[in-house]
Amino acid sequence: MFPVYRTSQHVCRTVTALIAILVLSVLSPVSLHAKKKKPVPAKTTKEELKVQVDTSKLVWPEPPSLPRIRYTSYFAGMKLEYTTEDKKPKQSWMDRLAGGQTQDEKLSSKKFPYQMLGPYGMAVDSKNRLYVADQKVGAVFVFNTETRDTELIRNGFEAHFAMINAIAVDDDDRVFISDGKLAKVLVFDANHKIAGQINEGLVDPLGLAIDTERRLLYVVDTKQDVVFVYDADSLKPLRKIGKPGKNHTLTGPGEFSLPTNIALDQDGNVYVTDSLNFRVEIFDAEGNFLSQFGQHCDAIGCFERPKGIAVDSDGHIWVVDSNLALVEIFNRDGELLAYIGGPGRSLGRFNAPMGIAIDKNNRVFVSEQYPWGRVQQFRYITDAESATMKADREKAGVGKQQDAQKDKSQGQGNPKDTSRLSSPAPQAQ
Repeated sequence: MFPVYRTSQHVCRTVTALIAILVLSVLSPVSLHAKKKKPVPAKTTKEELKVQVDTSKLVWPEPPSLPRIRYTSYFAGMKLEYTTEDKKPKQSWMDRLAGGQTQDEKLSSKKFPYQMLGPYGMAVDSKNRLYVADQKVGAVFVFNTETRDTELIRNGFEAHFAMINAIAVDDDDRVFISDGKLAKVLVFDANHKIAGQINEGLVDPLGLAIDTERRLLYVVDTKQDVVFVYDADSLKPLRKIGKPGKNHTLTGPGEFSLPTNIALDQDGNVYVTDSLNFRVEIFDAEGNFLSQFGQHCDAIGCFERPKGIAVDSDGHIWVVDSNLALVEIFNRDGELLAYIGGPGRSLGRFNAPMGIAIDKNNRVFVSEQYPWGRVQQFRYITDAESATMKADREKAGVGKQQDAQKDKSQGQGNPKDTSRLSSPAPQAQ
């Protein structure tokens, strides 16, 4: 009996051991069937997520022509300040009982940045700050164009606005803002405090321009089809250009039909976009009619809905056409010299462009409104700068006559001369 007993006990022990090994093999983390851990993806920074675009190649005209306009930057609103703090400030038992915010939460709720929705008129002050009137936000954005820090002149806080349109800044950094619904022009000092207003004679003020040398403020009244001229210091009316017409039907020289915006050149000559007549009218500093140009069609070089207007340091006339989504550049005779834009949201293209401003540093700012607000910034290369570039190019070609002759024999010829902004610029892709 004993031997039989020992054999049964051995079998039981063996079975128990096998069961234990099986259980351990299932539960053990080093099981042969253990799943491999998935690799943790590396975190991507916000900078790496940004789309990198080489804007240095965004020029008009395209190479090998000498560039006359360069794309430089854009503005869409206040800088976004990202934070890594996720913890909410601790509330006291009284705050929790009342269900209210702590003081820190109240302050943090004011940190959301304003973004542009409907920018229109623009101006630049002596500190190179860009002022942008946003009709939909109901505020004026003030951008430091170097640091991109932003201030605001807000409706209900620093001022009362209803429908702001255009902006002008004088040599003392006083800021003039037209408001169509309030039928007035508001005047702010250099610290953005209200310093005065103009409402005498106005019904629907839109475009603004200041002649700092002659101390004149020009105000376009769209509904009255006239341009009012005020003393820029006393804010008193002096004279007007044009005359009111019934149902905006006047078409004669010096008359307007829904004028919108205005610009001045270095000699004090006045340029007005006469929208419903699809033209630009030019007057001297005394308000005498000089000339006009423009025609109605949907092709480049024509006007469909001329809006903003500006004059560069070489006397070229830049006109924004909202419907054509173009900025067209003309000489005084109305000849098309170049254009930039075309419909689209990519850099260098426009969607409902409205205003334009050119500062003393030859920076060009163009505002657009749909589907969201944006101001694109360009750099105009002057005639003098272009002449220098041309001379440098010719100098670099000295000693390479054989190569030039070879290129000519192959039909390439010499690079096209754009030193006088004489050829239409290609659209940005």
